[in-house]
Amino acid sequence: MRIGSIDLGERPVLLAPMEDVTDVSFRTICREQGADMVYTEFVSADAIIRNIESTLRKMVINPGERPAAIQIYGKELEPMVEAARMANEAHPDVIDLNFGCPVKKIASKGAGSGLLRNIPLMLDITSEVVKAVDVPVTAKTRLGWDHNSKIIVELAEQLQDCGIAALTIHGRTRSQLYTGEADWTLIGAVKNNPRMKIPIIGNGDITTAEQAVDHFNRYGVDAVMVGRASIGRPWVFREIKHFMATGEMPVITNAEKMALLRRQIAESVDRIDEYRGILHIRRHLAATPLFKGIDNFRPTRIAMLRANTLAELNAILDEVENTYLQ
Repeated sequence: MRIGSIDLGERPVLLAPMEDVTDVSFRTICREQGADMVYTEFVSADAIIRNIESTLRKMVINPGERPAAIQIYGKELEPMVEAARMANEAHPDVIDLNFGCPVKKIASKGAGSGLLRNIPLMLDITSEVVKAVDVPVTAKTRLGWDHNSKIIVELAEQLQDCGIAALTIHGRTRSQLYTGEADWTLIGAVKNNPRMKIPIIGNGDITTAEQAVDHFNRYGVDAVMVGRASIGRPWVFREIKHFMATGEMPVITNAEKMALLRRQIAESVDRIDEYRGILHIRRHLAATPLFKGIDNFRPTRIAMLRANTLAELNAILDEVENTYLQ
């Protein structure tokens, strides 16, 4: 599969853009674990053009994580075009347009999936951003706003006509948020539409290597994108890629998994500071499957998620590793 001149190989597996998750450390680790391409946290066009420092930091891409895309969102044409130009100056491999975020504070203001209620504006933004930058432009969206407006088959053609180089489709409507099961049948319908020439990337509920292979085979997508299943589990990419290549699951030891989580913690602290770095990483510690199935683990989990210093957190992880994960 190619996005512009970027060759991602056959059946690539991509890391989805996720707010407060896909920071530079996590993206780099996921690339090392087998992700074929990664995306930044989604960044606000308005914040980019106002030069908000915390937003500009989100667009810094390190060599070890390439190919990498910067994803931007906004609700107005001119700010989105200007933000895309500024994002282009950060030298991403791809600029991705966020037309799918369902979060109320974004969608209710007309950005993200809110643009599913203003298709002419979505298409204008797409066309003008494509003209404004010199890297491939892609888009990520959903099936439609709600059950009664699943417009993705027609919308995909319109976005392709605007010049995008690939399209990612999350198999839910905006109204579903992240509830229920992702419906891949319409993703497959887009891919099998003879008018579609660009790569179609499927997203939604890919949590295992077996599911990834099944969805490639069943729906014919060019790539799959993994989101929430990677939180606290960056090795999921290694599992998927190894399984696709060999038909077998790789052996990844608990020690290897713990080392990856500890690295995330250390790099988060180094990048931000001790207190906020630990706060940032708690989502991964809460979500990781590494601790699932351990009897009477709840008090330890609470202590782990309440730790405020690196020394305190590492002491708890030492005890967990020595007691439960040998």
